[in-house]
Amino acid sequence: MEQPGFWDNVEASQNIMKELNSLKLVIEKYNKLHTGYEDIITMIELGYEENDESILEDIRTELEEFRNAFEELRINTLLSGEYDKCGAILTLHAGAGGTESCDWTSMLYRMYQRWAEKKGFSVEVLDYLDGDEAGIKSITMQINGENVYGYLKSEHGVHRLVRISPFNAAGKRQTSFSSCDIMPDIEEDLDIEINEDDLRVDTYRSSGAGGQHVNKTSSAIRITHIPTGIVVQCQNERSQLQNKNKAMQMLKAKLYIMKQEENADKVSDIRGEVKENGFGNQIRSYVMQPYTMVKDHRTNAESGNVGNVLDGGIDIFINAYLKWLSIGNKEEV
Repeated sequence: MEQPGFWDNVEASQNIMKELNSLKLVIEKYNKLHTGYEDIITMIELGYEENDESILEDIRTELEEFRNAFEELRINTLLSGEYDKCGAILTLHAGAGGTESCDWTSMLYRMYQRWAEKKGFSVEVLDYLDGDEAGIKSITMQINGENVYGYLKSEHGVHRLVRISPFNAAGKRQTSFSSCDIMPDIEEDLDIEINEDDLRVDTYRSSGAGGQHVNKTSSAIRITHIPTGIVVQCQNERSQLQNKNKAMQMLKAKLYIMKQEENADKVSDIRGEVKENGFGNQIRSYVMQPYTMVKDHRTNAESGNVGNVLDGGIDIFINAYLKWLSIGNKEEV
């Protein structure tokens, strides 16, 4: 016969083991960093003793790797928020700009997908809606891995693209917008009471590419929580019940955060301030013509290599944002 609280003890033990494994990984990274430092010192001393300039290139390579590893470990110390260790649920919505913005949304989807791949995180598409002519109108994806939400909370807001439009025969510059919403993926079963009368549940046929993205069946679920206006959608599972369960998990996570935070400032810290998906509200601009520049308007971090950023190279902005938060948003990073 099960002891009272047996499963609570099992869950507590699992959480402790997870925390121990996380700390073990940090120690391993530190030891590797310390070993790398000693190796660089040894190479420098060897170069002096033998007066061998050919070793300089090897030292530069080792030093660059050391700097990158040190920066990554240092940034991880800033991930101390209650939800930072969670995975993340990321939603993109095309904004002002029509087909241009749908195409821009598909570019952002690829950017986050490539970033996740480089980090060793897995990506699962939960909901997908094609644009009318091209691109993506909206997409929701779950990114699994340690500290994913801690990293990606920097991405919440409106992203602006300026480029020569491939959809404009006159070759004019176009400005497009896409909004990014980030929420932590809270895995445990949250103790949230939801009144069924407060929910509107809609079923619809899954859309998208099929196979690669979603199953094209009539099992997609959209749940609207009427009192708060929160809308969650899921269409990637094989059955309507599975889609509904996943959507309810997402809804509970959002309601849990709202319940835990007592004022609007704290909600903004977690979910980010919700702004109109259009001019004047962007957190970051990606300019491809007449010059190339990606600039974050909160931290002033910037990169001239737009291609690298759109290929997943967003760590420069993630790191700058975490530093910006750590100093109280008062100084330029």
